[in-house]
Order: sequence, then structure tokens, then C-alpha cells
Amino acid sequence: MSAELRLASGGAPAPETVHPLSVRGLTVAYGDAPAVFSVDADFPAGTMTAIVGPNGAGKSSFLKGALGVVKPLSGEVRAFGGPLSRARRRIAYVPQRASVDWEFPARAIDVAAMGLYARLGPFRLAGRGDLDIARAALSRVGMERLAERQIGELSGGQQQRVFIARALAQGADLYLLDEPFAGVDAATEKALVEVLKGLAAEGRMVVCVHHDLSTLQAYFDRVLMINLRKIAEGTVAETATPENLRLTYGGAAQAA
Repeated sequence: MSAELRLASGGAPAPETVHPLSVRGLTVAYGDAPAVFSVDADFPAGTMTAIVGPNGAGKSSFLKGALGVVKPLSGEVRAFGGPLSRARRRIAYVPQRASVDWEFPARAIDVAAMGLYARLGPFRLAGRGDLDIARAALSRVGMERLAERQIGELSGGQQQRVFIARALAQGADLYLLDEPFAGVDAATEKALVEVLKGLAAEGRMVVCVHHDLSTLQAYFDRVLMINLRKIAEGTVAETATPENLRLTYGGAAQAA
């Protein structure tokens, strides 16, 4: 019998670790072209994980496929030990800023309050207590002074702060963000990293599609390296090795 199948000292099988997100054999394709192929990955609680790889490697497709935003061709996704469909309210998703219609007539406070809609339901308007939650989320990302500002009037960094405030208002346990630091100023990036690290310190799980290898060690605990397939997964210190970077980027890691 293998070591993995041995019984614990008490005679019962050792319990399997339940992660906030576990992915097995995930394949996402657009037409006949696979964007990401048969990827396995586990994302532990209380950690920040970066998904890295070159342009076109399937990073965003992996994230969208894991969430069901894009229907996977195959694979299994489990959240908190059960089907993804049972954990939707515990999961917050922040898409790429470029994919959002910023001309939509809404204030920053309205966008932050959207994080409460899963709890409120489609027919209940946000009340004073709900707006207090939204304002507290805006305050956490340094946007309380601009709560009444139309989102289209905000800078790129301010818009990204508001979208993360929406995720915070949701009170999720699992945060999935697609390039949250892309196109934001240095002050915004620093502020958002501190917020996300705070979530991980609270025992929540944070996963970010990320492109800046120079900040990988400073920002993240773990890394998933993909280039259509999974190259490596684990702690940043043990996984982001020169060999794995070469396998992931094909010698172009410095430009990533």
C-alpha cells in the first residue's frame, strides 16, 4: 500500500485537505483553438496566489473557466469541498478593467453596493445599512471621499479601487482578480496590495492574474505558472526558479 493510502494512527483515513478552490483537468477552448489545456491546481486558504505566463498563455481563460464565466470544454472545479454552484455567494470576481463599460451612469457608491446584490436579491433596493457596508468597503480602498462621483469621471486607478470595493462589500471568502494592477499608478497598486494581503491574513484566499515578475516575491505567497498547460505550482520561493521561468516564457521572462 502506498504512503498516500496508509491509515492515520487512529485507524481512520487521513482527511483530505479541502481548499477554497480546486481545479482538475480544466480545458477551455475558443472554437478549435485550446486556450488552456488540462490544468490541475489547488488554492489554499489564507494565501495570495499569482497566475503568471506570457501573453496568450491562457491565464484569463483559466480564471474565467474556473468560475464558469466561460464554459469549460472539460474538467472539474470544486469550491470549499463542494460544487462551484453552491459557493457562488462566497466568491468575488474582479474582471479586467478594460472589459467594463465605464460610461454606465452609476456612482462609485452604486458600484460598491452591487457587491450586495446576491444577498439582496433582484427586487430589493439597497437600504441605509447596505449603503453603510458599501461605504465601508470604499473606505477600505481609500475611495470614501469620491463615493458620489460618477465612475466614468474617475481615473483608471480609482475605477479599479471601486471594483475591488464591490468585491469587499460582498464579504466573500474567495477573491479572483484578473490583472488588478494593470494600468494603475504606483500608489494605487501599493494600496490594493495591502488590502489583498489583509484579506489573506484574515484567512481568505486571493488569486490574481499577474504580469509583473519583478513584484512576484513581494506580493504573493504562491504562484501558478501556465503556458497553455500548467508548468509549475507552489510557493513563490520554490517555484519561480530560472528553469520554470524558462519553461513558462521560453526565454522571454524578462520582458513579461
